[in-house]
Amino acid sequence: MQTRVSFYDQLKFNDAGLIPAIIQDQSTGRVLMMAWMNRAAIEKTIATGQTWFWSRSRKQFWMKGETSGHTQRVKDVAFDCDGDTLLIQVEQTGAACHEGYKSCFFRSIEGRGERFKTTEPQLES
Repeated sequence: MQTRVSFYDQLKFNDAGLIPAIIQDQSTGRVLMMAWMNRAAIEKTIATGQTWFWSRSRKQFWMKGETSGHTQRVKDVAFDCDGDTLLIQVEQTGAACHEGYKSCFFRSIEGRGERFKTTEPQLES
């Protein structure tokens, strides 16, 4: 008899019950954002096909795009070899960043870190 191991049993949550989730645009490979998920957020993400996260500051669930309309349709959910990070590939509608950029990673350092530059245009203000 074959024993089935749950995907959740492979994950290593931190002491607060959270795991980091890297959100990646499936079509381009661009990393869009990182957010925290607990088991309930993962379950809701899988059940709805939309990304759901846990806000550490507000201590509540939030769906990406619930107020902005900039949603993420889940295409794949993977986890790393250590089970301590998720990689969620999505189809992004609009900006992923709350500052109006396609990606939250829109700044790069210059030189030895004394300066930085904006690397993409803002989609909206």
